[in-house]
Amino acid sequence: MATITVKRPKLSFVEKLYLPAIFKGLKITAGHAIRALKGSTPDKTMQYPEQKWDHELPEHYRGAPALVTDEHGRERCVSCQLCEFICPPRAITIIPGEIPANDQWAKVEKAPREFKIDMIRCIYCGMCEEVCPEQAIFLRKDYAITGTTRAEMVHDKTRLYEIGGVREGLVNKWNELK
Repeated sequence: MATITVKRPKLSFVEKLYLPAIFKGLKITAGHAIRALKGSTPDKTMQYPEQKWDHELPEHYRGAPALVTDEHGRERCVSCQLCEFICPPRAITIIPGEIPANDQWAKVEKAPREFKIDMIRCIYCGMCEEVCPEQAIFLRKDYAITGTTRAEMVHDKTRLYEIGGVREGLVNKWNELK
């Protein structure tokens, strides 16, 4: 394997002092300050929590993940664990459980016994929502997720269903033809 030597460019005396870069930065900062004093720039500061973004959230905003049920109150999740495997920070933990053989929906085979999302670790990337084949996990338009302890920030299955709500539409899990 050959070694390639790259020559560094020679800097002039003025470039070595970094004065042009410093003056350029000061010029940009002064320009912003003058525009702010004249009032020609829009105010981007929000006084949170008195002011909220609720009515101004962009359509593409990705909030916190939550589990949803179908219109009959049944779990959509089939414990396929795709969301757990795709999650970059490993914030999702699923322990699959069996559906009793005498149940009407025993053909589904699995349902989550435990489903936890650590909201401190979650980066709100939306990959869990994209990979879910049953559309069981959705990202809410909620940006104010708080807790006083770490344990409060780990949402279990009941909490995820509570904040997720109901989604209508075809669910492959409950499809009789499948």
